[in-house]
Amino acid sequence: MKIKDFSDKKCFITGAASGIGRAAAIEMAKQGARLFLTDIDKKKLEETVSHIKGNGGTVHAWRALDISNFNEVKGFTGAILDAHGPVEIVMNIAGTSTWGTVEQLQHRHWKKMVDINLMGPIHVMECLLPAMVRGRAGGHLVNVSSAAGLVALPMHAAYSAGKFGLRGISEVLRYDLRRHGIGVSVVCPGAVKTPLINTAEIVGVDRTHPEARKFIERFEKRAVTPEQVARKIISGMRNNTFIITTSLDIKFLYWCKRKIYVLYHIVMLLLNAMMTRILKQAGQDPR
Repeated sequence: MKIKDFSDKKCFITGAASGIGRAAAIEMAKQGARLFLTDIDKKKLEETVSHIKGNGGTVHAWRALDISNFNEVKGFTGAILDAHGPVEIVMNIAGTSTWGTVEQLQHRHWKKMVDINLMGPIHVMECLLPAMVRGRAGGHLVNVSSAAGLVALPMHAAYSAGKFGLRGISEVLRYDLRRHGIGVSVVCPGAVKTPLINTAEIVGVDRTHPEARKFIERFEKRAVTPEQVARKIISGMRNNTFIITTSLDIKFLYWCKRKIYVLYHIVMLLLNAMMTRILKQAGQDPR
């Protein structure tokens, strides 16, 4: 189940236009993998493909699509399977983020988080994993969850709905796919310097407010680069690591949740108090 050499391995990656997905695509190309890439942003996806090809990498196929649309995913993956056979590596990286308190979140926010962050990866797995199993060549599945898929971060209820679900699916598949020689890794990053920092929707919070800006700046200072995450993912695949974390704070907090729950509980209370203060100072607290 450990993949030591990625040369000539067929690798499918979502979210390849930016952030972790782009970094992973570039790094896997350097490792000699043969790539199949997708993202919803056609222009930036084309830039990623051009960059990889310009540096000697191999991209067999790419297509701009919405992973929450099953028919679009099925159409692209079906064409890949027909032309190239089963892939050996699947990397579900695409995702989006919306934060907010339950009083502020609307139905569309909940649906978007589940449709993209949970059903999107499910669509990819549904279309590609059966062929991997039948191919009997082993392989590896990578699902990018989040720190919000490990611990109860404030205002992350809708986001965690998808990310906790994806971690749960990954844990089941870790054992279900073992007999087929397919490893499974779930990536749970903390802060990462991706476009999501500036595009994540924070419902009920004015991002331009000084307190909100201060919080975002603190988040950015703790953030690791997408390239660092990509290297951790590749190392995790090589070692068949199940949970891949990217920062010590999240790793420690998750350890506390399992080993010293009272400490975890206190930290969660403090984090919620901090977020409540930011909401009040930004004039957005509904109470």
